[in-house]
Amino acid sequence: MSADQPTLFAAIGIGKSYPGVRANDDVNFAIKRGEIHALLGENGAGKSTLVKMIYGLVKPDQGHMEWLGAPFAPADPARARAAGVGMVFQHFSLFEALNVAENVALGMENPPPLAQLAAKISKVSADYGLPLDPARRVGDLSAGERQRVEIIRCLLQSPKLLIMDEPTSVLTPQEVEILFKTLRQLAAEGAAILYISHKLEEIRALCDRATILRRGKVVATATPAKTTAREMAELMVGSALASPARAGKAQDFAAGAPALEVRGLSARSPIQFGTSLKDISFAVAKGEVLGIAGVAGNGQDELILALSGEMACGPEMIRAKGEAIGAMGPNARRARGFVVAPEDRLGHAAAPDMSLVENAFLTGAVQRKLARRGFVDWAGAKAFADEIIAAFDVRTPSSGVAARALSGGNLQKFVIGRELRQSPDVIVINQPTWGVDAAAAAFIRQAILTCAEGGAAVVVISQDLDELMEISDNFAALNEGRLTKPRPRAGLSMEEIGLMMGGAHGMEVAHG
Repeated sequence: MSADQPTLFAAIGIGKSYPGVRANDDVNFAIKRGEIHALLGENGAGKSTLVKMIYGLVKPDQGHMEWLGAPFAPADPARARAAGVGMVFQHFSLFEALNVAENVALGMENPPPLAQLAAKISKVSADYGLPLDPARRVGDLSAGERQRVEIIRCLLQSPKLLIMDEPTSVLTPQEVEILFKTLRQLAAEGAAILYISHKLEEIRALCDRATILRRGKVVATATPAKTTAREMAELMVGSALASPARAGKAQDFAAGAPALEVRGLSARSPIQFGTSLKDISFAVAKGEVLGIAGVAGNGQDELILALSGEMACGPEMIRAKGEAIGAMGPNARRARGFVVAPEDRLGHAAAPDMSLVENAFLTGAVQRKLARRGFVDWAGAKAFADEIIAAFDVRTPSSGVAARALSGGNLQKFVIGRELRQSPDVIVINQPTWGVDAAAAAFIRQAILTCAEGGAAVVVISQDLDELMEISDNFAALNEGRLTKPRPRAGLSMEEIGLMMGGAHGMEVAHG
């Protein structure tokens, strides 16, 4: 980025309040043309509110915005897009039964005929190194390819400012490199990129500048290439950051009997366009953390369903502490100290309209003995919810609020805390730090390691490779419903990990 580039967008004294919350407070920041600008902050720092104002979803109640020096106040997203603002959201808004061209057309105000649009998609995807077949059905695409659909839908509108929210959370290391090459090309052509991510090493590799928010205020502007990831994280949270670590010595997990054993697990996916499981086998000892990587849509949801008891499988396919539990339902497994935290926190892990007290009861009833003779012990359930809130620093007015009222990061802390506070023997977690800030992520990872030190067998399924490298003892990867043979995490290179995630199931032979 050239230093003499003109300012494209500016926020001047922006403020926004909700009942009881000051989401943005006198925010000033600017983005230049051709700049890749990071927006950083912990959960609840005000990033989402600020982006929604730029995109026309929310109106500020203080200050104003400017676009190329002129007043900018989009009444809705259509007006923002017309001005040149494009946004790729963290969660895709695509129809799986439709093809790529049809999905792109649905996101356009005045789409051309489909044949003409398909030709445009092919040209733009080739120009920006994002290969995509406009005739392919979205349900058959990988998560990385689905993201390309969202990006190309934006690029067809020739955006002057492209906002990206956690764009690499579903990508392999190789796909991340392709995305970064595309973003750099866009910036070289004069587009500005506003990049939101919790992956600070990516910010250092990609972004020209970073604006850091804390509790609604701008607290710093940094040059990522000259600032360490730890320094940026500490600016975000306002205090020193502790790195997760084990207290004990390295163990020989192969020496003891496995606490969790999966043998030849095969099961048809109950999810439309899902991925069936194919002969999955692994074992996890007491005190061991097995990390399972994989791009979204390669069987993670199905593996969680099978391990939790929500999806049928053969009785002998899953054993916990030597007992065959494959035919047991979730409550029977919970009674045996087996807890599961799925990825979808709002809908699967938590009931949106139920209070935190009720959500604590939903999975804690068995282990915490919150029901007696058919009656709910509401005092006990409230005490359990309050315990989780205190232990995991869940930011909420009270345990009586509905789950949907919490920010994504705070609900994630509540869901993980609810499972880990049940003194489990076997823990299975999908995406433990999805959408949480650096401090909360470090806290959750440390809590997982502490449970492992206490003797729990832990399976962590995650698309965050840094996370898996930090807490795993052994590592495996899911691809198209198959699992590579677990290998010691120590000594694995990112290239080897990328190959494993891409389906190199023979690697266990080559490296065994």
